[in-house]
Amino acid sequence: MLVFFQLLIGHAIADFVLQSDTMARAKVRHAKMAGDMGPGFPPWYYWLSAHALVHGGAVLLVTGSATLGLLEVALHWSIDFAKSQRWINFHIDQALHVLCKLGYCLFIYSQHAA
Repeated sequence: MLVFFQLLIGHAIADFVLQSDTMARAKVRHAKMAGDMGPGFPPWYYWLSAHALVHGGAVLLVTGSATLGLLEVALHWSIDFAKSQRWINFHIDQALHVLCKLGYCLFIYSQHAA
């Protein structure tokens, strides 16, 4: 229960405190920010990858598992990409992120029970 709470706190910090307005807009594949900001502005996938890495870092810090941290990077990237494509909405996006955290906890507890 404590790890789940810590993971949710890490998610809230990474998604709402550490994500700048620029990152929130620039990580969207269809955003036209590169044209507005100039040729040196990083492409959308740099922004999305950096955002996903922050989340992976939060999971690594809480769980101590590089494997779960890397899994979080991949899953967070995929979920946010789906949201940017409008395949899912904000509420589904957040629910999927929480389900990932729950999955990590179930994995951790299953390892301790074995």
